[in-house]
Formats: sequence, C-alpha cells, structure tokens
Amino acid sequence: MKIERILGMFAIVVSIAMGSSLVEKVKGSGLKAIPSSNYELLQLIDDPKDPITDAKVELGKKLYFDPRLSRSNLISCNTCHNLALGGVDGVSAAVGHKWTANPHHLNSPTVYNSVFFDAQFWDGRSAHLADQAQGPVQAGPEMASPKALVEKRINSIPEYVNEFKVAYGDHVKVDFERITSTIALFEKTLVTPSRFDLFLNGNENALSKEEKKGLNTFIDKGCASCHNGIALGGTLQPFEVAAKYKFSEIGDFKGNKDGMVKTPTLRNITQTAPYFHNGAIWSLPDAIKEMGSVQLGIKISDNEAKEILTFFKALEGKKPVIVYPELPKSSETTPKPTFN
Repeated sequence: MKIERILGMFAIVVSIAMGSSLVEKVKGSGLKAIPSSNYELLQLIDDPKDPITDAKVELGKKLYFDPRLSRSNLISCNTCHNLALGGVDGVSAAVGHKWTANPHHLNSPTVYNSVFFDAQFWDGRSAHLADQAQGPVQAGPEMASPKALVEKRINSIPEYVNEFKVAYGDHVKVDFERITSTIALFEKTLVTPSRFDLFLNGNENALSKEEKKGLNTFIDKGCASCHNGIALGGTLQPFEVAAKYKFSEIGDFKGNKDGMVKTPTLRNITQTAPYFHNGAIWSLPDAIKEMGSVQLGIKISDNEAKEILTFFKALEGKKPVIVYPELPKSSETTPKPTFN
C-alpha cells in the first residue's frame, strides 16, 4: 500500500509538472486565454468613447435580430450569423437578398468572439466590428438596404427612438452609423470562455490527458503560427503558402490585394462547419489535414488529425444566454418591404 501511495503521489507530481510545462509552451506559442475576470475582460473589449452598457447591449440585440434592417424585411444579422448554430448559417456560401448566394462563394464566419479579431471579413478590409456591421446591411447580395432606408425604418418606430434616447441621451442622432455601432456593441459581448481558458488561467485539470496531447500536437505541427492570440485566429495571413488548396476553383476569392486571408478562429470550430473561405470542406479532420498541406507543407496523419480534433473540442465555449427579444412594432410610416 505504501509503495502504491508513493507511486500515486509521483504520478500526480509528474502530471502537474507536465501541465505547467505545457501551459508555458502554449503561451510561448502566442496563444492567449480569455480573462477569467469580468473586469479584465471588459477592460479588453470596451471602448471608453462608446462604453458598453446594459441599455446599449439590449438595444443592439434587438437590432441584431430585426429583419426590418433588410430591404425585404426577411433577413437579419442572425440569418447568416445564427447564434443558435455557433454564430454561422451552416451553408457553404452565404445566402441573402432575393435568395442570392454570395457571388464570390464566401462562407459566413462566426460572430462569436469576433471582438478579438484583428481583421473583419475574409479579406480583412475592416479592423473594427462597428465598421464591419455597416457592410452586410448595405451589400446587395446580403441585406440590400441603403443607409437612408435603414434610418427611416428605425426612426419610424417610436419604441426604438425612445430606446436610443435611454441608451445614449435625449439628443442622440439615430443615424446609420449609430444603429450599426449599437449592433457591434452587442456583438462585443458574444464571448465564449472554454475549458482551454481555464487551463491557461491555472486549472491544470481543466483539460483531459487526451486534450493536452492534442494541444501539444497542434503546437508541434506549427498550427499556432497562424491560429494564435485570444481568438486562435482573426489575423491576416498569406494563404496557399506551401501548396494549392484543392478546392480553390470554387468561387473567385483570392484574398486582399496582397493575397492575405483572415485566419478563422478555432473557438467553437466543431460547431461551425463547413470550413475554409468557400465552405468546401465539411469534415473537420479533412480540414485539419488540408491546412497541414496548404499552409505548412506537411502531411498530418489521420491519427494526428484525430488528436488535434480532440483538443478542438476543449475550445467549445460557454455561450452567453440570449433571450430572443420581442421587437417593437412598426408604425404606419414605417417603409414597406421591397424585393427589387
């Protein structure tokens, strides 16, 4: 019994040492945790010029779910970034106004944890959520609403006008920029801390032995060279570094003017199929192996892909509770939907 006890204690010490060593390795590879403190998190995501408040977030949530921001009254932000589906729509190419698929065959990225992205959109053309929120509302293949139409719709609804006054003060101008920046304030709160964060923040037992092994494989294979930071992605990186992506002919997207593409976040990646910018791969192990070939110039075996996938499951985060809002009623002056 004494020997068994000593061996057991030795195993615990070794396990703790290995865990601590892996934490150091992970942090040294550029991966970061979502802060465990709400105060630290708020310091990270808040903007003193337009601080997050409960009134703004609740208003932004209503606007996020309101299809009247679209020309047809049929499409909301949640249509393509469905908060019940990991923040995506589950189709290869986003579908918008008049049932139009994205002309470049681009897949809808998740909105969860997007506050941690350095770049928004696949080509990184927006650096901030507030700027990003303006694009899909106006885009023809998406919500197809001109600024003036959005402003007229929202200002024609007395309850919305009052909510803007409560959130921003009596003299607020309810213009397009204010409307979309309020949506962005809500999106900032869509943060999903996971067991991976608990592990990095000091809980050695938050990950299983298999998940730790997968995390180690993920780093050793070089995946963290692009999938790093808090989002494990969200930065612009060169694409097709080592080989041609086997589905590159689907759609015409080639990145920005420098050929750079936004690296997708790996948080909740198990819930956001299909994968890649054109949504051409539905199997996550296949996506892992394809990334090894295209970006790293290596062959990732079936077993290694399985190990990495096991780690990815530890990135499934706790999502904020979202109660579907009751939207304010339209008035007689609210512009009617059009489908042209």
